Amino acid sequence: MNAPTFCLPPRRRREPVIGLICLLIALLLPAAGLRAQPAADRAAILAMAGNFKVTFDMRETTSWRTDYTPIKPAASGGHEVVRVIEDSGRRIVLQHLLVVEAGPGNSVVVKHWRQDWTYEPESLLVYAGRGRWTLETVPQDQRAGRWSQTVWQTDDSPRYGGLGRWSEEGGVRRWQSDWTWRPLARRDAVRQPPYDRYLGINRHSPAPGGWIHWQDNIKMGPEPGAPGGRIVPFVQEAVLNSYVRDDGYDVAAAEAYWRATSDYWAAIRAAWDEAIARSRGVSVAEVADTGSASGERLMGFADDILAGKLTTAEAVKQGRAVIAEVTAS
Repeated sequence: MNAPTFCLPPRRRREPVIGLICLLIALLLPAAGLRAQPAADRAAILAMAGNFKVTFDMRETTSWRTDYTPIKPAASGGHEVVRVIEDSGRRIVLQHLLVVEAGPGNSVVVKHWRQDWTYEPESLLVYAGRGRWTLETVPQDQRAGRWSQTVWQTDDSPRYGGLGRWSEEGGVRRWQSDWTWRPLARRDAVRQPPYDRYLGINRHSPAPGGWIHWQDNIKMGPEPGAPGGRIVPFVQEAVLNSYVRDDGYDVAAAEAYWRATSDYWAAIRAAWDEAIARSRGVSVAEVADTGSASGERLMGFADDILAGKLTTAEAVKQGRAVIAEVTAS
């Protein structure tokens, strides 16, 4: 947004009124720009909510070591319902619910990942390696105009956090993170590979029919046979997750699951937040099949609520006990 031409410096004239107007414009233009930017950013984030058919495409491309051979490309997919469960203006929370058709008229809902977006955050929860996450202060000069994205496991235990900015280049709007550390996803962890973490850049872009999440990942791990556990690169990976709007599946099953369990999961989120705030971070053992040491039990309590085996209050009490157990140090 540019200043009006009458505010350009005159050669000879010195009009006090025009000078005052120009001063006011100079003060107001940046504020107007800041108001417009979050509005456009928020629209892009909120566009990720809806009902989708999802395709996950993962390809190891370039080996960074002579003793490692990239695995074959892998692709999978499914259906996800993404709902806005919090929107306070500068903070938006999106919950993903995976819907799996287990047979005619039988849909299984799995609470999937969660993404929290915060505008100009004061702190960021980052992965520090080997089951450890730390809450780091974002320097004042790195906050302006930027959004953090914090991603959580299926049981609302932490996964990774990154800081980035929404921009538009080549007619495509995207959020791009800084270089972000992440623990292994289940698809890799269950294979017990030589690497044990990712260093990657995440991008999110709205598209006419949905949105995409694309990643550039360096798969990293301790150097084999080297003392001190020096972390080295093993292989480059390209990931493209495509979300295409689709209502042709059992969306009602996801809605029913969330109605029954949302209060439970709100209490579980609060318990994790408390654990993280106490120590400016948290330690939780990573488990290949379930993501974390708390995953199977916390997810199970939600299933028990849905099945009528537990009340929400009983499940919350047991869930908080599990979180206290797995975060004890």
